[in-house]
Amino acid sequence: MATTLAPPAHQSDDADLETFGYQPVLHRKLGRYASFAAGFSFVSILTTIFQFFGFGYSFGGAAFFWTWPIVFAGQFLVALNFAELAARYPISGCIYQWSRRLAGEVVGWFAGWQMIVAQIVTAAAAAIALQVVLPSIWSGFQLVGGDTALATTSGATNAVILGSILLVVTTLINVVGIDWMSRINSIGVTVEIVGVIAVIALFFTHADRGPAVVMHTSGAAAGPYWAAFLVSGLMAAYVMVGFDSAGELSEETRNPRRVAPRTILTALAASGIGGGLMLLAALTAAPSLDDGHLATEGLAYVIDAKLATPVGKVVLCCVAIAITVCTLAIQTAGSRLMFSMARDGRLPFAKQLGRVHPRFGTPVLPSVVIGVLSIALLLLNLGNAAVFTVLGSVTIVMLYLAYLFVTVPLLIRRVKGWPADVATDESDGKLFGLGRFGIPINALAVLWGIAMAVNLAWPRAAVYDPSGGSWWMLWAAPLFVALTLLVGAVVHRVLGSRGSAIETPSPAPQLA
Repeated sequence: MATTLAPPAHQSDDADLETFGYQPVLHRKLGRYASFAAGFSFVSILTTIFQFFGFGYSFGGAAFFWTWPIVFAGQFLVALNFAELAARYPISGCIYQWSRRLAGEVVGWFAGWQMIVAQIVTAAAAAIALQVVLPSIWSGFQLVGGDTALATTSGATNAVILGSILLVVTTLINVVGIDWMSRINSIGVTVEIVGVIAVIALFFTHADRGPAVVMHTSGAAAGPYWAAFLVSGLMAAYVMVGFDSAGELSEETRNPRRVAPRTILTALAASGIGGGLMLLAALTAAPSLDDGHLATEGLAYVIDAKLATPVGKVVLCCVAIAITVCTLAIQTAGSRLMFSMARDGRLPFAKQLGRVHPRFGTPVLPSVVIGVLSIALLLLNLGNAAVFTVLGSVTIVMLYLAYLFVTVPLLIRRVKGWPADVATDESDGKLFGLGRFGIPINALAVLWGIAMAVNLAWPRAAVYDPSGGSWWMLWAAPLFVALTLLVGAVVHRVLGSRGSAIETPSPAPQLA
């Protein structure tokens, strides 16, 4: 089996990239904090907890809190495997690149295709979250109708408009260069972290009950509690994805073999700890657990009730900033993945999509395509009050399946001996690795991913079609996945018939 060699300390990052057969064309300007910010902002606990707190509580009651540490533990297993791969394959478009180097071109292509579609849906789902926040800051942000709730036609329509405007802004930022994206993202993440700490502190100092609240199941959905608990886990599952973004930006990160593995794990760990404390603090500070407001209004209800108006407005502004940088990070990661596949000739219009602007140092067309398709996805659902939950649910199913395209081939390779005898330079130290724990951790990550994908895609009317009457919405997740794979198969076949297929890479390329 080929041996993967770690580059000596004196070897430049660009020379390291060339050993994989790629010329460095992206601008390598990201440091450790910027790399961490990319992963943290994709996860964005302020954004997604604000979006889904009410959903989780409406199904599981206060005890839905326990879905958070369970999902965190499962996703951390996945992140450990990703960190090991990031140390060995520091290439943009990591899900695609990792998968194809582990299992060959066909599997790698479908992993990349699945992830691109998932990131387009994710960007749309993140952008639509502005509706949860902006009208609460100022009524002038409600451009259509008077009802701001996402469950209403006017609220859903306004959400689509605000989300589309945000996607135009993030597209422009992504086009003008990684410098601007990095600065804005890092500032936004700093604001989000400060906001999370402030919210946790303010909630705990205004608590009405103790931590034992997380044992309460009152208010949970009808039926056996285990079923309601499984549904409530959608909230935590939606939040803790995207930590692989540091790997997506490897070709723009300094010393990516060291930085990317650490920031993948750090971004998820910080999100897990911060989000867990925020959930606990909100449950202890909620004015009431039984009046229905916590299920319908979520975290905003606690802020409005417990924090003075100026303080509450500041917190909501932090949330709006978090949503902005979250959407920005998702679009950035998606554009790098699209660029990476196009560079290998693996997408339609690959020549155009694989170009990097000589001045900005960014793949301009992929950024524009991600933005336009995300807006188109929102416009297709204009006025549909169920779009919010459906988009969120489909998003996490797609992402979990894309991750399985990596963890399953990696487990097969581990059983066959991967990574074999990793050589290192004495001055360079060892690359991140799981050692003898690799197979059990990888196996648990695969089982976890399969279980969650099935749970999240299950056609529950309460999740996918709460208003009733639309069979296609009830089956939205499996139908969307099937359609994605079917269209992908057609595209892959067309690319192959045109002779644009690349050679299947060796399972573990030899590095110079």
